[in-house]
Amino acid sequence: MSASPTRVTIKDVAARAGVSKGAVSLAFNDKPGVSQATRARIFTAARELGWEPNLSARSLSNQRVDAVGLAVCRPARLLGLEPFYMEFISGIESVLTEHSCSLLLRLVRDLDEEVALQESWWRARRVSGSILVDFHQDDPRVPALRELGLPAVAVGHPSLTGGLTSVWTDDATAVTQAVRYLAALGHRRIARVGGPAALGHSGIRAAAFDSVMTELGLEEGQQATTGFEGEEGGRATRNLLLSARRPTAIVYDNDIMAVAGAAVAAEMGLSVPDDLSLLAWDDSQLCRLTHPTLSAMSHDIHGFGAEVARTLFAVIAGDDVASHQVPTPALTPRGSTAPPPA
Repeated sequence: MSASPTRVTIKDVAARAGVSKGAVSLAFNDKPGVSQATRARIFTAARELGWEPNLSARSLSNQRVDAVGLAVCRPARLLGLEPFYMEFISGIESVLTEHSCSLLLRLVRDLDEEVALQESWWRARRVSGSILVDFHQDDPRVPALRELGLPAVAVGHPSLTGGLTSVWTDDATAVTQAVRYLAALGHRRIARVGGPAALGHSGIRAAAFDSVMTELGLEEGQQATTGFEGEEGGRATRNLLLSARRPTAIVYDNDIMAVAGAAVAAEMGLSVPDDLSLLAWDDSQLCRLTHPTLSAMSHDIHGFGAEVARTLFAVIAGDDVASHQVPTPALTPRGSTAPPPA
């Protein structure tokens, strides 16, 4: 990627116009204190430097944050169906509302498109900072945003986020807890239907799954990687249930795939939980509306989003903010898990 141009600041505009930074702020906030001639000189300097004050002029004088960015690499139809992101964004919005701040949400096709989008937002001063989600190994957003100087909070394990301030859940511990629970019920053949292999948190969960299966002396667990859509989760479930080593329990990486898995089990004449136990990640209303209700790894997703937003405000303010973990998802047993058939 070619080097991005140096970001022009209020200090540069003030130097070009031969005035103080306060005078620039007064001019762009249309406040008294500068003459018309000085105001015109400031505006001319800003134009010559390519400085765009559209959304940031007010923040120059009082450090106000008007908008923060969030780009998500998901199809629009899936984002609308996925309870996790609806709850997560709701938590973010609860904090933004307290600051009279807006969320600029965009869906992107890939990480390269997101890098270009973040650069565009920052150069045009459309955002004061961004929230980054769904990290990959060697994620290209890390060096790009460091070069830009854009304040950001990474939602992901520190091993994935390249030193950016991060907020994360302990996925490895949660997977271990889920498998230990199913093993305690007596299951020996446990499978996992996970998200895309390229996602860093999918890799963390996959490694933890293999590790705990080995530690407990269980049969080698089958793992299927999919997108997060119900159709893909259903297809993966069908393949697992048609295999020679049919599992007696399946752990899913989200609730939509678990609900689809329950439908496939019924289609194949299997009873949940008598013939097959199912356990979902990210507890939601969906898990409580199915029959039987779905056991799940539960955590406060709304609170997670709120904590991410609070951390971003601290980063934007220049505070010394440490990366930190939010509470680990905890098991909520319901009607979809039971001992395996004799």
